[in-house]
Amino acid sequence: MKKKILVTGGAGFIGSHVVRRFVNNYPEYEILNLDKLTYAGNLANLTDIEHKPNYRFVKADITDAAAMVEIFRVENFDAVIHLAAESHVDRSISDPTAFVMTNVIGTVNLLNAAREYWKGAYDQKRFYHVSTDEVYGALDETGMFTESTAYDPHSPYSASKASSDHFVSAYHDTYGLDVVISNCSNNYGSHHFPEKLIPLAINNIKNNQAVPVYGKGENVRDWLWVEDHARAIDVIFHEAKTGETYNIGGHNEWKNIDLIHLLCKIMDKKLGREMGTSAQLITFVTDRAGHDLRYAIDSSKLQNKLNWVPSLQFEEGLEKTVDWYLENEEWLRNVTSGNYQTYYNKQYSSN
Repeated sequence: MKKKILVTGGAGFIGSHVVRRFVNNYPEYEILNLDKLTYAGNLANLTDIEHKPNYRFVKADITDAAAMVEIFRVENFDAVIHLAAESHVDRSISDPTAFVMTNVIGTVNLLNAAREYWKGAYDQKRFYHVSTDEVYGALDETGMFTESTAYDPHSPYSASKASSDHFVSAYHDTYGLDVVISNCSNNYGSHHFPEKLIPLAINNIKNNQAVPVYGKGENVRDWLWVEDHARAIDVIFHEAKTGETYNIGGHNEWKNIDLIHLLCKIMDKKLGREMGTSAQLITFVTDRAGHDLRYAIDSSKLQNKLNWVPSLQFEEGLEKTVDWYLENEEWLRNVTSGNYQTYYNKQYSSN
């Protein structure tokens, strides 16, 4: 069945993997990638598909309500997969308003445009909202987040995503829009902007620079390979019942410090360094304000109802990730020039 699908944030880390999967796997679909191309949005992420006949890109900002209405009017989309978001906790602490504008107002703008142009056909359209496990708050040493866990966001970032989740659900309950939501754990893999832990550490180890670790590195995260996430989005988009929420997790809980030590060992091996060399770069820095101790996702609903399971063990996925960054030095060099260095110096030099 031919569909025209709007993917927002499709030039970003997760979004580019979703766009690539849909363009390659569904040649009968027309995929329109809408991205503002901020620091984390990069069309170099999609050079392998940019000339495919079922792919187009448009530069636009979801906070521009008039622009969203116009693009819906012109394109007559069958579905939206909404990934565009400000997503870095540290940046949300420095500038909360930017996260409100993109994650909340931007989402509502898209919902309003969909509501206006899908009237009379809500049951034939779909609005898929991609969110985060951080909306649930933090866990102690036991337990896992389920789809019924109460929201308890602790950072401006997670508060903005929680708000956008609630708006999506409200538009389903109030107006009858066909919506689905997924909340994922931390992603890792290729094309990840190096402000996040894993690509930042890979880049710094490669360049013999200090590897900053917040606090004592005791914070625990559940890591999900980004291509497994894209596959889960594919399954949920096509098979989920309207109004449903699904948690997507990798079943890979790691303390940050243990993850970094594993990454150091992999980098020593890949770079031909003596074992233990990279670990000497680890530098503990002042902990992030409101830093949640532990996240863990229970994705059994997704596994049991839609038959999705993660495909990679973390060690294998991490090696694949390291290989990609070492083989794509030009990509890494380009994204870490200019504004990235200003951000990095501001974030870590005073700690």
